[in-house]
Order: sequence, then C-alpha cells, then structure tokens
Amino acid sequence: MFEHSNSVRRGWRCAIGGIALIATLATIACERSVASVPRARSTTADAAYASAGVDSALRFPFVPDPARTPGAALDVTAADICVSGYSKRVRNVPAEVKRRVYTLYGVRSHEPGEYEIDHLINLSLGGSNSIRNLWPESFRTSPWNAYVKDQLENELHRRVCAGTMDLAKAQQVIAQNWIIGYREYVHSTPLPAGPRKQRQPRARSAPQFQTAVP
Repeated sequence: MFEHSNSVRRGWRCAIGGIALIATLATIACERSVASVPRARSTTADAAYASAGVDSALRFPFVPDPARTPGAALDVTAADICVSGYSKRVRNVPAEVKRRVYTLYGVRSHEPGEYEIDHLINLSLGGSNSIRNLWPESFRTSPWNAYVKDQLENELHRRVCAGTMDLAKAQQVIAQNWIIGYREYVHSTPLPAGPRKQRQPRARSAPQFQTAVP
C-alpha cells in the first residue's frame, strides 16, 4: 500500500512537471513568433527611406548600368541650355552608335517603340552625345519608363531656367538615380504621362560652347 502511494505521488509529480514543461515551451514559442513580426512603419520619413532603398536596388531596364552609362555633359551654362531649340541643334547620335549601345546592354532584338536610345543627362540639361551618356530606355516598363523620365527632365530644366536650381546639381540628380530624383522633385509616385512634347524655353542669347567634360 505504501509503495502504491509513493508510485501515485511520483506519477503526479511527473504529470505536473510535464505540464510545466509544455507551458514553458509554449511561452517561448509565442515570444519568438511575436518577435518575428515586423513593426509597421508609420511615419513619412520611414516610408521615404523604404522607397529610396527600393529605388536604389532597381537595375536595367528601369535605370542604366552606372558602369556602362555614368553620364557625361558638355561644358555649357544655364544660359546656353535655356535658349529655344538648343537640344535640336546639339543632338547627334548616329545609327551606328545606337547599335553599339544596344549591344553594350545585351539587347539583341527589340520591337519598334519598345526602346529609345536615351541621354541619361538629357540634352536640355547639357548632356553629351557621348556613348557614356547613352542607354536603351524602355517605354513599356511599369511604373518607371521613358515617359516618366521626361517629366523629371522637364521639371529640372524648368528649375534651372527659373534660376532656382544650379545646372550642375540638376545633372547630378538625373545621373545618379533618376527615379529617386523623380520622387524628390516631381512626385512620390509616377504621374500619368501625356503626349511627348518638345519643350520650348524662353529665348536668350546664342550659346558659345561645345567642349565635352571628361
């Protein structure tokens, strides 16, 4: 009888110990699951930081490869680029150079209207026709594409010609990462694009230039 009573007590102790162990493990599991849930970002600064991180990770065809297309500009001033018709006068990218740019980016074939050979630093901001400033820009990628980049180009050109932004700063913004530049100077998300239009800036004196910056 005594042995039976001891056996019962040992059984209860084992059962209680097992229940305590299960409770402890359950608590640990709950703590881990809570710790693994990411905290929600609630501030505008956090959202902007997250967007910048995503934009910096984008690769071709959304943005050019910086090793292939670092950007290049002519030795011009704001007075030069703000003359009406400036871009037309300096545009000079032969078909052979365009083919080289496509080859450089591994684009072996493409449909009409799928790409354009774009100046990373656009001509209206003093961009050069050098192959170091050219890349195949897509019209069809979403949400970032050639139509959206046009909006940034126009806005930066407007600011430079209004005297509210330095030309070198505008060139840097568009050369480093045009999508981040768009978010900062145009809108946080791409705006609907209308028909492409040739900007007609106000007339100024004729430019004296044409030396490429190394």
